[in-house]
Amino acid sequence: MTQVVDPESGLAFVELSHPWGMYTPIHPGYEEIKLERITHHAKQGVMTHKIVTIFHTSTHVNAPIHLIPEAPAVGDLPLQTFFGPGVALSIPKKKWDLIEPADLEKATPKIEADDIVLINTGWHRKYADSKEYFGHAPGLSEAAAQWLVNKKVKLVGVDTACVDHPLATSLGPHRNGPQIKYLLPEYKEATGREAIADFPKWNPAHRALLSAGIPTIENVGGDLDSVSGKRLTLQGFPWKWLEGDACVIRLVAIFDPSGNYRIESGAAS
Repeated sequence: MTQVVDPESGLAFVELSHPWGMYTPIHPGYEEIKLERITHHAKQGVMTHKIVTIFHTSTHVNAPIHLIPEAPAVGDLPLQTFFGPGVALSIPKKKWDLIEPADLEKATPKIEADDIVLINTGWHRKYADSKEYFGHAPGLSEAAAQWLVNKKVKLVGVDTACVDHPLATSLGPHRNGPQIKYLLPEYKEATGREAIADFPKWNPAHRALLSAGIPTIENVGGDLDSVSGKRLTLQGFPWKWLEGDACVIRLVAIFDPSGNYRIESGAAS
């Protein structure tokens, strides 16, 4: 495990984010991130960037308002949503697989109410500007999303670009799709079936979670393999952006190897 250890507390921190910046892999259908240095060290003695971007890039959190009208935005969500106990589950999946309730039932450690749940399908290792990463990924079934809702978890993260199967999104036959043109004939050739027949609903898993007030994290990455199969503490705060549908975050796992550390009370000495 690659980790940074605080010398005072002994707490260990593990990176679970992909990098963000120029040439970040962009979800098909979205515009490129635009970064421009508007002042330079050599000329002005200071460096400043101008950024034009959507926030559904790299490791990011989606607020309920992303898919649910009049639901909370990222800046409306309480701080405790983005910090607390959770689990990182190893659920390996292959091309176009679905994560089902049975996968969640048998995964360890066991999911508990109010957990932050991270799902490691192995797909973060393929993170790239590629048709494989975006178009061939696994995804949560609607039943699996409802299982998590019923479990009363507070946040769900996946190491894929979409919570849903790509053929249940605009990458496939839904709203403004297919954003990846080859997907539908490729699926028909591989299965003998039409994608719209197998995936008739648009974003059903994502909508189930967000409708229940459970935010989602997409493109979980970093050193996810090293923490999978563990119970852990997680934090990944978005901006206090009151209209925000999504926000790039720095997702970090925190461990206390000694078991002795306690947060300071904040009382005056």
